[in-house]
Amino acid sequence: MIVCICEKPSVALEVAKVLGARTKKDGYYEGNGYQVTWTFGHLCELKSPDKYYPQWKKWSMSVLPMIPPQYEVELINNPGIKKQFKVIKDLYKKADSIVNCGDAGQEGELIQRWVMQLAGVKCPVKRLWISSLTEEAIRQGFQNLKPQSNYDSLFEAGLARAEGDWLLGMNCTRLYTLRYGQYKQLLSVGRVQTPTLAMIVARDNEIEHFVPKPYWTLATKYRDTVFTNSSFQTQQAAEEALAVARRSPLIIKDVLEKRSSEQPPQLYDLTSLQVDCNRKFGFSADTTLKNLQSLYEKKLTSYPRVDTRFLTDDIYPKCPGIIANLTDVCAGARPLVGRQLPKSKRVFDNSKVTDHHAIIPTGDTRNLSTLNDFEHKVYDLVVRRFCAAFYPACEYANTTVLANAGSLTFKVTGRTILSEGWRAVYGKELIDYDSQNNEKVTLPSFKVRESGQHTPSIEKKMTTAPKHYTEASLLLAMETAGKFVEDETLKEAMKENGIGRPSSRASIIETLVKRDYVRRDHRNLISNPAGRNLIAQIHSTLLKSPELTGQWEHKLRQIERGSYSLQDFMQELEHQLVTMIKEVQST
Repeated sequence: MIVCICEKPSVALEVAKVLGARTKKDGYYEGNGYQVTWTFGHLCELKSPDKYYPQWKKWSMSVLPMIPPQYEVELINNPGIKKQFKVIKDLYKKADSIVNCGDAGQEGELIQRWVMQLAGVKCPVKRLWISSLTEEAIRQGFQNLKPQSNYDSLFEAGLARAEGDWLLGMNCTRLYTLRYGQYKQLLSVGRVQTPTLAMIVARDNEIEHFVPKPYWTLATKYRDTVFTNSSFQTQQAAEEALAVARRSPLIIKDVLEKRSSEQPPQLYDLTSLQVDCNRKFGFSADTTLKNLQSLYEKKLTSYPRVDTRFLTDDIYPKCPGIIANLTDVCAGARPLVGRQLPKSKRVFDNSKVTDHHAIIPTGDTRNLSTLNDFEHKVYDLVVRRFCAAFYPACEYANTTVLANAGSLTFKVTGRTILSEGWRAVYGKELIDYDSQNNEKVTLPSFKVRESGQHTPSIEKKMTTAPKHYTEASLLLAMETAGKFVEDETLKEAMKENGIGRPSSRASIIETLVKRDYVRRDHRNLISNPAGRNLIAQIHSTLLKSPELTGQWEHKLRQIERGSYSLQDFMQELEHQLVTMIKEVQST
């Protein structure tokens, strides 16, 4: 009997259907020589400190650092998990072989390897690696099963991340709580959590200490069009300029028109989709991920936890069929049917894809009727973005009109759409893109040397503080955190991942809120006193900056490639930890 194990019951059901395992048993499906079972995400976790040594149960400086001789896993203490693990273990005992159908990524590999480790698996194991749950993808995946050993380095990278986070989190949380919490407040410290919190606290401090300064702007209205001059630091200077403008007619000196084009936006990765859902609908990152996961399990979209915005070349022949199946879902799909789809490097690039390609619709629309409002909104964004990728660029003209009033120069700019291109897929729903691209009003026709009366005015304004982080802007900051790192090698590593993995950023934000370090105020994320106090107490620059994560991501990628070892990674981290502990204890 071949035992297949998936990460969720819903995924197991789809795999079982394709394999012909249609008999429902307690905790698995059976039939056609297969038994298909499942986990519930993580069934196992690294043991708590006291499971290694009893003296580690008490929070005391004397036991730090806590470095296990060998990291061990245990079942999560939950009756449902224990029951399902027994089912899995009993199936494994009688299995001729196993197919690991866990999510095709670092975390999915770790989940299933830990279960196999705890169950004492001895039989051969193959790996299913797919990016969607359509029947075609599952069938193709089973026709191309790989030896599990092909993914050993992926597992080791996941193990390094898990064990490293345990080592840093367990030790540093106790260290700072004991040293600065006075046994009253838990000071939770984590490799990703702490620098993310530090960014929010820094932004809030910047806002609180911001001192607004006045400035004055000079503008004039001519033919219902507002021309601007510049800003002035004093009211007197602004009034002097205003007097000059009032004494003279406005004369059009130049009309500059530059034709340009705007390429379609790239396909979604998880972070960019979370950003758009937060901006458009106010969805939290976690809400977007949960709805996207549901769409994946309903076979409507591809694998969600991805950090690339590209497709591989082998997806290109499938795109016309996907487009054809979306015509009832998206009007923008209809003009593409029957046409030769362009194959742009902005969309298809094998070198930019590792585990999974960008998030796209599968073309299977049979479960559309089951979607709730949230799922519909996320699905619509994914579908439109996919269709837009095959449209031509938007052609437009940027017009700049320069005018003089006496010795003063005024200017107005505008954009005129000449050919909608990909924008036709979105219609008028382009507020985000237009605001990012400084979309300007359409201008009337002006001729050089024309002149006339105008209405100049000055306006007093105040400089404004930076804006609080929203989930959208925080996700982008986490993704681009490498710009704060000076080391070029680490900066390059963080270009690919930033702070945390795309799949973990939502849970990091939720953890900060849950621990009362951060609160949601409408769409803003604002630090609470507990969060500010924690950051104030952490004197280690390394713990608060993105640099530590940059080091990790660089080394974890090397582990995945087989050019660096798990053992070396942990030894270096242990050395860093000992140094941190000594520094804190000596302050």
